[in-house]
Amino acid sequence: MLQLETAGRQARENLRKKHPFPPSWNTPGELETVTDNCIEAFLDERFEVSKVLGPGFFLAELFDRSLRTDERERMDDPEKPASEKLAMIRALDRMNGMLMLYSRYIEIIEPVIERITRRRQRPAKLLELAGGAGGFAFALAEAAVDRGLPVEVTGSDVVPEYVEACAVEAKARDLPVAFRVVDAFSMSGTENASWDIVLISQSMHHFTPGRLARIIAESAGLGASVFLGLDGHRGVDLLAGVPLFAMLQGMKDLLLDGYTSARKFYSETELDLIAEIATGSNRHEVRFSWPLSVLEIPLKP
Repeated sequence: MLQLETAGRQARENLRKKHPFPPSWNTPGELETVTDNCIEAFLDERFEVSKVLGPGFFLAELFDRSLRTDERERMDDPEKPASEKLAMIRALDRMNGMLMLYSRYIEIIEPVIERITRRRQRPAKLLELAGGAGGFAFALAEAAVDRGLPVEVTGSDVVPEYVEACAVEAKARDLPVAFRVVDAFSMSGTENASWDIVLISQSMHHFTPGRLARIIAESAGLGASVFLGLDGHRGVDLLAGVPLFAMLQGMKDLLLDGYTSARKFYSETELDLIAEIATGSNRHEVRFSWPLSVLEIPLKP
């Protein structure tokens, strides 16, 4: 319901008729600005389209608008101690494990890993950005050990305490995964290194449209062949389901964050627009693979 596909498609086409698309940009700062402006213009245009399409479409649009928020998740609160945020992220990892979501993510990513391995004749090198407590990086490393998935995994986050905790856990579990401090927005911390796949898992909604576009554009500078984004599918099912399962972890802040996150998930039309602005092409793919929206962008051969 919250994808609003019919109104979204029409709004996107209206934008293309009204303005040159994708808009041009020369610097990362310009990319951020034009992307934020474009997504705002898209949502305004979709509002007008929905009024024309009829009451059912317009009510759905009003419902979507009532849910949208720029509120920051508590785990992103700079005033909250890193130890408390790490406990929340580890609880989120437990929830993902309980729901077997990480195995689902690996199913989606595995064909990309194998394709790059065949082309490069070596294991694919993968960098996960904004990886928090490293839950998915550990799951990938376990797949590499247990069933020979040909991938070399590097997890990262901007918070040093998370990275330090991940490194300790990796050593204790004897898993082949490295961790480093990386600012996903500026890519600081990636110097003198390159990867084949740059991945954001469950975190795209933490970034504004402009910042997400910058991350996509700068991923090409890391030597990456593919940018992969996995995030919750915007819809009423996850709007109810994410907080419900978060509640089972017994943490009020995590429950509230689950609801906030579900309100911030991007629609697939928005992801499509962001990717086209960032790359200047429409060679990417946005698809639904429940419970995820999957964004796959080829950055180079």
